[in-house]
Amino acid sequence: MSDEALKSTALASAHRAAGGRMVAFAGYDMPVQYPAGILKEHLWTREHAGAFDVSHMGPAFLDLLSRTNDGDANHAAVAALIEPLVSGDIAGLKPGQLRYTLLLDASGGILDDLMIGRPINPFSQGRLYIVVNAGCKEADFALIADAAGESAMLSRADDRALIALQGPDAADVLTALLPGAADLSFMTYARTDFEGHDLRVSRSGYTGEDGFELLVPAEIAPAFWQRLLADDRVRPIGLGARDSLRLEAGLPLYGHDLDDTVSPLEAGLGFAVSKKRLKAGSVRGAERMTAEMAGSLTRVRVGLRILEGAPAREGAPIVDASGAEVGVVTSGGFSPSLGASIAMGFVPPALSAPGTSLAVIVRGRAQSAEVVALPFVPHRYRRPAKPVP
Repeated sequence: MSDEALKSTALASAHRAAGGRMVAFAGYDMPVQYPAGILKEHLWTREHAGAFDVSHMGPAFLDLLSRTNDGDANHAAVAALIEPLVSGDIAGLKPGQLRYTLLLDASGGILDDLMIGRPINPFSQGRLYIVVNAGCKEADFALIADAAGESAMLSRADDRALIALQGPDAADVLTALLPGAADLSFMTYARTDFEGHDLRVSRSGYTGEDGFELLVPAEIAPAFWQRLLADDRVRPIGLGARDSLRLEAGLPLYGHDLDDTVSPLEAGLGFAVSKKRLKAGSVRGAERMTAEMAGSLTRVRVGLRILEGAPAREGAPIVDASGAEVGVVTSGGFSPSLGASIAMGFVPPALSAPGTSLAVIVRGRAQSAEVVALPFVPHRYRRPAKPVP
């Protein structure tokens, strides 16, 4: 794609002014890094707070066209339109709750991973907030709109800015701009006001850190971005560090660790499949997943720590002790937090236990590797406190 054909986000000028190195990504002109470099950006996010422009993603709203005065009934009706496409329990969402789920094809292959949220406002029931991946959004939106038919309307919101604020200082930083934001717990969201403008703020992200994602009107996005960066605890972070952060967090990347040949169970994402719906056979690919649970699983996603040599990148073969190829790396790179090379890939279940010795082939040479539990770096999400027994 030529530079002239690339789309720009509302923050493109701010990235260039800050010295961001811009690259083509998913059809957009996006910052891959800033002058400090990926390593420092990564560690800053782990220690303080990083601001990410993720406006290339696909936020949207699905609105039921015919509503009643019964909010729960309205939610059930709009959930019933999208549930046949996804793996999760959308009908069971509580007001203000977000759910990570998977868009599936007829055989249970993953077409995308996405977020779906139910508004907290009683007057907004019958609406779903949806965020899909950048590279999949045109196909995803077409599928969802087709499933909605004449019962609901899909309204794209990717003309706005989507900003992620991630890291241990994120809550304190955001509270200064949006009082009450820190009251949200992990995987909840709310509509809020910023100086007379309507924002959506969710406590979620793609780094493994506590943090937020904010859907901001394009006209105020540059000013809001600068207000975030005015706090000494915040620095702008590019897509390079976003990728190394999500890899350390053991989070899959669609088009690399996930695609339409991979089932939720192969990907280690069984938690995103509704057990109730699977048992009822109402999830796409239920027959395949039921068979996989019964023992037909031939591959699973694992974490690998590379014990010697260069990082193993996507496509590197994984071999067993005899040198036989048993799998392939789907994501890999250097972990700034661990000071080591790490990777994710697929291997047979018999070779998936932590501690299993394997090797990766890099530039024709076998390098020792060991299966390790995911995530590589512990998640630090803010979950609700559990009651004391």
